Amino acid sequence: MQFIDHVKIYVKAGDGGNGCAAFRRESHTPKGGPSGGDGGNGGSVILRADEQLSTLLDFRFKREYKARRGEDGRGKDQYGKGAEDLILKVPPGTMVYNLESDELLADLDKAGDEVRVAQGGLGGRGNIHFASPWNQTPQEAEDGTPGTSQGLRLELKLLADVGLLGYPSVGKSTFIAKVSKARPKIADYPFTTLIPNLGVVRLDTERQMVIADIPGLIEGASDGAGLGHQFLRHVERTRVLIHIVEASVFTGPEREPEGDFDRINRELARYAPHLAEKKQIVVLNKIDLTETREALDEIRERFKERGVEIMTMSSVTGEGVDEVLSKAWHVLSETPAIPPS
Repeated sequence: MQFIDHVKIYVKAGDGGNGCAAFRRESHTPKGGPSGGDGGNGGSVILRADEQLSTLLDFRFKREYKARRGEDGRGKDQYGKGAEDLILKVPPGTMVYNLESDELLADLDKAGDEVRVAQGGLGGRGNIHFASPWNQTPQEAEDGTPGTSQGLRLELKLLADVGLLGYPSVGKSTFIAKVSKARPKIADYPFTTLIPNLGVVRLDTERQMVIADIPGLIEGASDGAGLGHQFLRHVERTRVLIHIVEASVFTGPEREPEGDFDRINRELARYAPHLAEKKQIVVLNKIDLTETREALDEIRERFKERGVEIMTMSSVTGEGVDEVLSKAWHVLSETPAIPPS
């Protein structure tokens, strides 16, 4: 399945049905009065968050959505049937913006949240409403009012407790595959995840958290380089970040773990200062390899100069993984929920 996290759509509510101008013509009521019924109301368009969805993919193939109009009124006092609302399901975490003004209309951050984005038109009144002692044969009836319409921009921000930070190929995908049932693509060559992956991690029967393996960040992402903002928007709602680094013996002489750490944090700060202030657990991965163990003391000391204590783990063998998860849960339990942005 493709992961689509931003789309533009057009919504149009149904028009109200027209009222009817009619008169009774039964043989036993020779001077029957007006009998034109009202038109039915048009259907509205409603966006509703559905926990079964995780992408905006359906909106990529269809961009226009129109609710049905209400039925017209009929004679013999018959009212037109109102149209049903058109319910469009979106994943939790969807932000709804007016396309023209860019005004935030709603933040559907949990399952069941909904917003009416186009109001159905009202049905017109039939001529039975216009009868009076002075006008017993009214000819007039009202037309239904038009339904509203607007263009929308939908933007999905993942709802995860913990986000994984790190350069491409540092082992984020392997880590989330190790601790959850998520199965991201993993390769043995320099490769970056192209779509976010969510995994539910259960430490025990009472403790669980959602971890997001988000596309790897590169220098210049805050200006749109690489996956750029497509990556950064998904970091915004996470409460804790696990920042994974690897020894420079794998990254080449032009990179070193503390340098990668600094560059990614600069990108976070440039995109939105509050992102760089999120609590981070810094983890040196691939500790199962001899080269990493030999460089550990030196790497630990360089991070200590920055006031950062690092943890170690191997996403492949599982060494140190439980300790990292326990630390993440501890930090998470002390961190308040992120208010909607």
